[in-house]
Amino acid sequence: MKKRHITACLFLAPAIIVMLIFMYIPIVQNFYYSLFNWSIYKPGKTFVGLKYFIELFQDKVFWTCLRNNTLYALISLVGQLGVGLVVAAILEAKFMRKHSGFFRTVFFIPSVMSFMVVGLLWQLFFNPNVGPFNGILKAMGMNTANLNILGNPGTAIFGVIFASQWMYFGYMAMLLIIGIQKVPDELYEAAEIDGANALQRFLHITIPNIKEMILVDCIIIVVGSFKLFDEVFIMTNGGPGYASEVISTYLYRTAFRADMMGSASAMAVVLFVITFALSIFQMKISRSGEE
Repeated sequence: MKKRHITACLFLAPAIIVMLIFMYIPIVQNFYYSLFNWSIYKPGKTFVGLKYFIELFQDKVFWTCLRNNTLYALISLVGQLGVGLVVAAILEAKFMRKHSGFFRTVFFIPSVMSFMVVGLLWQLFFNPNVGPFNGILKAMGMNTANLNILGNPGTAIFGVIFASQWMYFGYMAMLLIIGIQKVPDELYEAAEIDGANALQRFLHITIPNIKEMILVDCIIIVVGSFKLFDEVFIMTNGGPGYASEVISTYLYRTAFRADMMGSASAMAVVLFVITFALSIFQMKISRSGEE
């Protein structure tokens, strides 16, 4: 028994060492560095205690970032999970199964593309001078003279969010299809015999039988929403002003442009606490379906 334990530890040791060096030690160091005023260009650190945490929660830009992250999460629950669920149910319907493989590929392709490509694509799409978006609205009779989705503080974050929904709803649909495929066909056949229509079968059979998958997908979306970086950085760089800034891009700007490393470390701690709490919640939900 002891030999087996030693062998198991030896096999696990490389993974544990890598995780300690590249994950857990940096997390602890970041907590430590958030208590100091320091710069990557100058030696030495000055202890400031919780000063940066107090300043952070008094910072209007930080609250704008938190609002944008929360807005992204709420819209994504509808745009990624909601639309993905409807698409998954349609693709698994009997009349679509013959063509399901083609549409799965079409919907899934955007999620494996680099967001550098996707971001530039949607930047061009929303461009008021050469992009087709304003032209489409104009053809529908709308006044687009002053419309600049990514250049307007009130709409910039929504342009970024829309591009993300287009990219990821197919991925969510594929996860939900896996759950739907595990639902016994006998349940649908019995409901059909009893006179249930497609919507009733969807509401009373499909959703209750994949609720664990739906709950886990919800948390994946919410946690991902608070780690948002690429979309904003590529499409708007947090602008105009700070209108589309999120926590990750504000952290990057504070650390590597303003060289306020202590403040950026405090921001990273807050982001870690949010995502860690949501991850713990995800694990508890994941166990809800265990028998």
